Amino acid sequence: MSAVRRRRGASTLVLLCAMAMAATPGITAGIAHAAPAVPAAPAPPAPAPGATSLEQVRKEIEELYRQAGSATDAYNLAEAETRVQSEKIVELANLVVAGQDRITALKGRAGAAARAQYRSGGLPPGAKLALSDDPNQFLDGADRLRQGEKATSDLLSELDRTQADLRQYASDASTQWAAMEANRVKQEEAKKKIEEKIKTAEGLESKLEAEEKARLLQLEQEAQYKAQTAWLSTGALKDVNGAATDAGKRAVQFATAQMGKPYVWGAVGPDSYDCSGLTSKAWLAAGRTIPRTSQEQLRLLPKVALKDMRPGDLIIYFDDASHVGMYVGDGAMVHAPRPGRNVTIAGAGSMPIKAIVRPDA
Repeated sequence: MSAVRRRRGASTLVLLCAMAMAATPGITAGIAHAAPAVPAAPAPPAPAPGATSLEQVRKEIEELYRQAGSATDAYNLAEAETRVQSEKIVELANLVVAGQDRITALKGRAGAAARAQYRSGGLPPGAKLALSDDPNQFLDGADRLRQGEKATSDLLSELDRTQADLRQYASDASTQWAAMEANRVKQEEAKKKIEEKIKTAEGLESKLEAEEKARLLQLEQEAQYKAQTAWLSTGALKDVNGAATDAGKRAVQFATAQMGKPYVWGAVGPDSYDCSGLTSKAWLAAGRTIPRTSQEQLRLLPKVALKDMRPGDLIIYFDDASHVGMYVGDGAMVHAPRPGRNVTIAGAGSMPIKAIVRPDA
């Protein structure tokens, strides 16, 4: 593999410079074919003995945001499940109302039959005809008596079934309420963890001087460049040349059109996104509904081999599947990175890849 091939997609800075191209249909045509080394910045002052280096701060902040991303996935999943459970409870409530109306109607029919029997001296008309001395009336009466008995039996059976259905609906609703409450607790716990991790990370960043913040961003880019270069050096892209489907092109176009919008945990647009909020909305714009969270996207969408990856596929990152980006071609992906960062293009191998999944398999 040539040196130029090894450098494809390696530099985040070059990828960022390609943002204007990325929103056009030709996004996959050469995003990172010539990736120069990241410009060197003036060396920061050496830390005092025992002091935390800026690189250590970067790693700590990165880990905090990764943990927040994992908690965000748990929050989003609990929220989605709560919404489904709420819809089921509404559906069950409608079934209960319909069942109660049905019971009222059945009791009305039973009452009408009882009143008719009372008015006829305690015997239904069919019974009186069955006791007639006239053979024709007797046969007609016997048939009507059998019909009446069957109607009464059917009425009672239907009443029993409806009452049993109501008991089941009530039991199902109780189960859904319990599950919804459990998910509410999960949401609160995940929200607390998210806010705690983000607050800690922001606290670390707030202590940095302006020059240190600029250097921190450069360290992030250098770490991504290093990871991307190492990934490309393995020949990962050697056989990756799949063409996007029409739906994949629409998903990529939507995702790249969101570049520059801020990451906000739990957000699904249109003004901000979290990582899986971006990918799920992009594919919804392409006409496909996919799971809301990166973990569910990993669990439910078909997996494909890296060599078969094509634009529009989703790249799941980290062992806990806490991050996701969308492959756009030429070794690059678009993603919503973390709080404090905007939707952007980055190297597909700039983070540890867990799996590739395909929404339009």
